[in-house]
Amino acid sequence: MTPPKASDALAADENAPSAVSSCLPVLKKRSDFLLAARARRQGTASMMVQMRDRRDDNPAVRVGFTCSKKVGNAVARNRAKRRLREAARAVLPAHGQQGCDYVLIGRADATANRPFDLLLGDLRYALKKLHGAK
Repeated sequence: MTPPKASDALAADENAPSAVSSCLPVLKKRSDFLLAARARRQGTASMMVQMRDRRDDNPAVRVGFTCSKKVGNAVARNRAKRRLREAARAVLPAHGQQGCDYVLIGRADATANRPFDLLLGDLRYALKKLHGAK
């Protein structure tokens, strides 16, 4: 069985956001997370943000996400990480510094249940504090 073809109306929509253009490079190696854990951090009501200046020639802003089992079961952890990913997509392109790695750590109950506009405000606040505290 072959999958249905996309309709011409959906394929021709030029205003649809591209998933590739809004994606940030993601941290995947444990060593990157450990290096960020030794760098600066800022806590907010809904998350902990760690920031590390890589001091290399790559200007990309990279981001990683994590939630411990304190956040809840797998469903709760995945929901919290999805919300953190969307917040990072919305805030980091405008407020992140080039050449930095960020790790967003979810908090129990707060990350999944906080209103999204407050979650965005928490991330902006954390970035402002981290960048201003040089």
